[in-house]
Amino acid sequence: MTSEITLFVNPTAGRGRGARAAQPAASALRDAGFSVRTVVGEGADDALRRARAAVAGGTGALIAVGGDGMMSLALQAVAGTTTPLGVVAAGTGNDFARALGVPVQDPAAAGWLAAEALKSGGVREIDLGRVGDRWFGSVLASGFDSRVNDRGNRMRFVGGRFTYDLAILAELAAFRPIPYRLRLDGGPVREIEATLVAVGNGTSYGGGMRICAQAVLDDGLFDVTVVGNCSRATLLKVFPRVYRGTHLGHPAVTVYRASSVELAAAGVTAYADGEPLGALPLTATCAAGAVGVLAPGSPGGL
Repeated sequence: MTSEITLFVNPTAGRGRGARAAQPAASALRDAGFSVRTVVGEGADDALRRARAAVAGGTGALIAVGGDGMMSLALQAVAGTTTPLGVVAAGTGNDFARALGVPVQDPAAAGWLAAEALKSGGVREIDLGRVGDRWFGSVLASGFDSRVNDRGNRMRFVGGRFTYDLAILAELAAFRPIPYRLRLDGGPVREIEATLVAVGNGTSYGGGMRICAQAVLDDGLFDVTVVGNCSRATLLKVFPRVYRGTHLGHPAVTVYRASSVELAAAGVTAYADGEPLGALPLTATCAAGAVGVLAPGSPGGL
């Protein structure tokens, strides 16, 4: 193991928390005996190019500092390689960090944890989702939830889970059920009307909304949560339960497990790890053990 590692920083994450988080994380890593090189890109494309260059150059680990958007970029650089990924969660959502069980909004503790995992060889392999050449670690959203995500990304006057709560209320006014074509593991095509279909490698999105609450990061399968055709009143009752994961017991909710998911619906844009992925149709596959992470205990949903 090389003693030089790379800190991959989004200085604007969490309204500037990313920049502030980098220093205590770097100090913790240096105190543990590591040489730390910081990479900050000029935009997402440049940042990803620099991160990939660090991985290709043999860095001992890529430690991403920021929110879920930064984690998504980091995954594009390390997936399918032998370079482990560390997470210093300093964004507003931090769903990937929650699924891994790493400290949130505590950069010194996160840096210390990454250092200890590197020194002890405690790198854990987890699965990732893949759509084309894009990787994702948490949840792929399609339908009502992706429209909420889109609206939430445009709302700059609030932060965290409250953004999504307000976006949910706004989207309810225009809510209509969506006709989907769903195919799991190459089986028969299911034609359904649904509110949303969420494909979970991890458990949550939107800053702790546990839409795929029973998903496990290292079982080689997605949890596919389908919220069926239901009224606005039912949605208002069900959505608060998503934060606890108790919505899975509602009659309108069905969960499937599959390693491959084909989704088609007109006029629906998918999001993965909070980032726009593209319009349906798409095929998502679960890649077992696609990345090593510096995380405690057994990876999976908390």
